[in-house]
Order: sequence, then C-alpha cells, then structure tokens
Amino acid sequence: MTETVPVLALRGITKVYGMGQAAMQALRGIDLDINEGEFVAMMGPSGSGKSTCMNILGCLDSATAGEYRFRGVEVGGLDRNQRARLRRHFLGFVFQGFNLLARTSALENVELPLIYRGTPAAERHRMAMQALEDVGLSEWARHKSNELSGGQQQRVAIARAIVTRPSVLLADEPTGNLDSVRSIEIMELLARFNREMGITVVMVTHEPDMAEYAQRIVRFRDGLIDTGEGGDS
Repeated sequence: MTETVPVLALRGITKVYGMGQAAMQALRGIDLDINEGEFVAMMGPSGSGKSTCMNILGCLDSATAGEYRFRGVEVGGLDRNQRARLRRHFLGFVFQGFNLLARTSALENVELPLIYRGTPAAERHRMAMQALEDVGLSEWARHKSNELSGGQQQRVAIARAIVTRPSVLLADEPTGNLDSVRSIEIMELLARFNREMGITVVMVTHEPDMAEYAQRIVRFRDGLIDTGEGGDS
C-alpha cells in the first residue's frame, strides 16, 4: 500500500532572528505534518511561534535549519523564482488586515493573483466573478473596497485567495478584525471551501470558538508544538 505524502511536512524546523546575544529563537525544532484536505488551526500565546510557522509554510520566510517539504518537494532547495511560483500556483493567503487596494473595485482586487499568473483578461474576469459569487458578493463586484464593510472586505480577500483554486489556504487571524457575527460568516466560508473544494486550510487564531471549525488543533508554546494534554490533537 502506497504511503500518503503530506501536503505540508516540517522536520526539525528552527527559526532564529538576530545574532549573538540578541538572537531570539522563534522555533526550536518542530515537526509537523498536514495532510491533503485537512483543516488545521494553530493556536498559542503571542510569541509562541505559530505565526513564524505560518510564514515558513507560506514561503514568506525561510527556516534557519530543518526541512520543509511541499508535496514531497524540498522547499529549501528551490530558488527565489521557484518559491514565488509555488506561492502563485499552490498557495492562497488571507490576513487579518484584508490587504485590499482601497480605491480598486472588489473585482479588480480578486483579479490580482490572476494578473500575476498571466491569465488572459476574459478568463481572469470570469474566474474573479465566480470567486465573488462563491463568497456571496457578485452584486458588489464594481464597488471599491473602501465602500465595503469589514466583513465584506474579508470576503473579497477570501475570494482573492481562492480564485486560483489553491491547494492550501493559509489564514492568519482571519477574524481578528471582525465582530462575532461576521466572524462566524467567515469561518463558515472557510469550512465550506475546505469541505466542498478540498482546499487544505491552515489557520492561525487566538479564538477557541473559531478554532472549533478546524478538524485538528496544533498548539504552540515557547517555539515548540505542545504535545502534552490538550496539545496537538
């Protein structure tokens, strides 16, 4: 029987910021497997290493030591352009701060990843409209992002993240700037895309009620994954 290769695999990952006496070890040698189609929440106090881990998984930062494999491919062995292609074609990102272009329409914001991929205009428009429909915002396509509520802006950000149909969606505190009603809307969207599209979702959150949407919670403490009671489950 063929062993399934995790979509994301970390082995002995360390991350050190600074040098000498000023050095700060954000990750202290973590091992983590995330399988295709999982929904994983990463939790832990501020400074525990969860956001550093997220940045490494998203190729936004590099480990100091250890091995990161994406579908069996050693990411550390990729050059800068190859890592950019991995982000562009396989990863989607949702951030706490939305990161939308303020004077640009919702549709144009969602089209941005497709522009970077060189998708022709007509196809780009069709795919972006579909993504906005997926998040329930097709009627708001022509509205500028600064005309939208916080919850609507985060839904545009999610549409932008899923327009390329990524293998993995990385969400860093996606409900951090939203009220409880809008937070539930966003979490139900993420859970639906995980369930219906098979997108692997990895989410950093401080909120236990948001983490309950995940299939598994990985808890970080002091740069390590807490494997004790209430740890990785």
